[in-house]
Amino acid sequence: MRIHRHKYNAKKTEVNGIKFDSKKEADYCTELDLRIKSGEVIFYLRQVPFDLPGTVKYRVDFQEFHTDGTIHFIDVKGMQTKDFIMKKKMVEDLYPVVIEVV
Repeated sequence: MRIHRHKYNAKKTEVNGIKFDSKKEADYCTELDLRIKSGEVIFYLRQVPFDLPGTVKYRVDFQEFHTDGTIHFIDVKGMQTKDFIMKKKMVEDLYPVVIEVV
């Protein structure tokens, strides 16, 4: 029997019934929940889609709404691939957003 491993060693993780592509992403979500309790963040959305040319979609991991009125787009990455860098740049060129990578 062969066990399938993610090519970047990401480990699918479930927290509070939500499935994440990696433990790092799950940990960041747990941190966001604490930041809501502390009053820094009002709420957040997960897997926010952006349409790119040619029916391509890019999904940013989190869109955070902060109490100071700012909105942050966050992608949690263990490794930045060429494909990710290209799509991130396309989103930032097409939309008035900056995607922060953690």
